[in-house]
Amino acid sequence: MRVALTAACLLSGFTIAQVVPALAAPTQDPSGTWLTGDGRAKVRIDRCGPGGANICGKVVWLKSPTTEDGAPRTDIKNPDPKKRSRPALGLTLLDNLKPEESKFSGEIYNADEGKLYQVSLERESAFELSVSGCLLKILCGSQTWTRVPDVNQQATNVAGEAAAPAPKPAAKAVPKPAAKAAPAE
Repeated sequence: MRVALTAACLLSGFTIAQVVPALAAPTQDPSGTWLTGDGRAKVRIDRCGPGGANICGKVVWLKSPTTEDGAPRTDIKNPDPKKRSRPALGLTLLDNLKPEESKFSGEIYNADEGKLYQVSLERESAFELSVSGCLLKILCGSQTWTRVPDVNQQATNVAGEAAAPAPKPAAKAVPKPAAKAAPAE
């Protein structure tokens, strides 16, 4: 196999240095819905950018979607006053993170503080995503996000579980034929 690969590379004009990166393990795709480490939000991660090579993520569920007075939560800590009225639900936290070895790297927006952090996302398993971030490359932290069913799947499941099965139509009673009267003797 190795000889055939080397011969194929030489014939096609490629060098081994050009082929080996293509054979390296691909970055594990973090697409899906993830519950944050503190359990306060679910973030939907999808492919985005040129050719779908990057990833983006937005808030699709909040444990507390409203404030104490019942108003929807907004991006109140945003440094740009024009953005402070944006709803927290649907807010983009990850924008065009680029693949880098076995992870994706870029910036994450922390709505609790209104700050951007350098972040890398790396799949630990099918159900765990390691999220590591730094501010100014010195204040760093990490947490593990857990894969959860997509919000739309949850809504479908909940609706399906909540709805009682339709009752079967009652069988129509078929009148019994009247008993024949015995002939009088």
